[in-house]
Amino acid sequence: MTTTTLTDKIQSLFTEKHGSTPLLIQSPGRINLIGEHTDYNDGFVLPAAIDRYIICALARNGHKDHCSVHAADFGETCEFSLAEVSPQERGSWKNYVLGVVAEMQQLGRELSGFDIVFGGNIPNGAGLSSSAALENSIAFGLDQLFDLGIPRKEMTLISQRAEHHFAGVKCGIMDQFASMLGQKDHALFLDCRSLDYTPVPVDFNDYELLLINTNVKHSLADSAYNDRRNSCEAGVRILRARFPHIKALRDATENDLGEVKHQLDEEVYARCLYIIRENRRVQQAVAAMKEDDIPRLGSLLFASHEGLQHQYEVSCPELDYLVEKAKKNPDITGSRMMGGGFGGCTINLIKKGRADSFVQGIKQEYSNTFNKELSTYSVSLTNGTSLAEPPE
Repeated sequence: MTTTTLTDKIQSLFTEKHGSTPLLIQSPGRINLIGEHTDYNDGFVLPAAIDRYIICALARNGHKDHCSVHAADFGETCEFSLAEVSPQERGSWKNYVLGVVAEMQQLGRELSGFDIVFGGNIPNGAGLSSSAALENSIAFGLDQLFDLGIPRKEMTLISQRAEHHFAGVKCGIMDQFASMLGQKDHALFLDCRSLDYTPVPVDFNDYELLLINTNVKHSLADSAYNDRRNSCEAGVRILRARFPHIKALRDATENDLGEVKHQLDEEVYARCLYIIRENRRVQQAVAAMKEDDIPRLGSLLFASHEGLQHQYEVSCPELDYLVEKAKKNPDITGSRMMGGGFGGCTINLIKKGRADSFVQGIKQEYSNTFNKELSTYSVSLTNGTSLAEPPE
């Protein structure tokens, strides 16, 4: 569904339900060129907003504290009072919305009753951050609706805390930041400690991006994601005892880690080593892009996947299959899994015009091997969360 069609659908549904013309917000999903799981280690990432959106329609309803939120894609409605905002069943979309509302109220922001209808064309479970896009659409929409004057960076932190406290996922800041502050035709080289960022122009010359969805549904809310974060924190505690300046893995070198290796569980060592190397790869990728060295960028993507597969252990057989096929294809200069892991998409740098033949060449074997169908997406890099153009 195109964004224009989606916007029209959401506005019409809102008017049908509530009899008024709503404020319309569009909030994009994101890709991440490189820098996976580094964000919650105060590290570096290189994400970009993409032209797949959550569209959110909202309006005041005249009540003091009664609110309703309708998820068009699920056909579900959540009604609640602003005086009693609490988490719902684990894994529910409602927690992303309620979490943002709760965090805004925690900051002393004055809200009153409102109605929301939302829907999207970001594939769910594909690692393209539909949850961050939803959180940002609510944060930005309520800011606009109630004239709260919240800076964009603060909105990203509200969205992140919503995920921590209501969805139960100790995520980093990358997804919310890229969705909120993305810039058309640029990636963001983001320092996740300071939240300073540099827009990096994206021009892959003779190559383009191809996303291939394994259609294995990943869930960041399961214990595996938080377990990886706990491993990193365990490594930092040991490192800090030896090197007091180390506050997070972004402060550590491979040599530092080597000096305390004998004190670390083998699994913790491998996970920390991956993060230290991935932070370095992000910086090398930015340099490669500035120098138009696309083969170098591609080799960094392959190296990133190897680390995610063997050291951080967040890949899965379907993702590994796609990356192995990409390595053997002369039209592809780089490929890796993207997102939290355990499913979702690979991101591939492929020669322009060669995507269809690559996918057709592996589609049947993939289906026979895994009993699943592949989905593919070509995406453009776009601006972050904003007011949407009302349909004509």
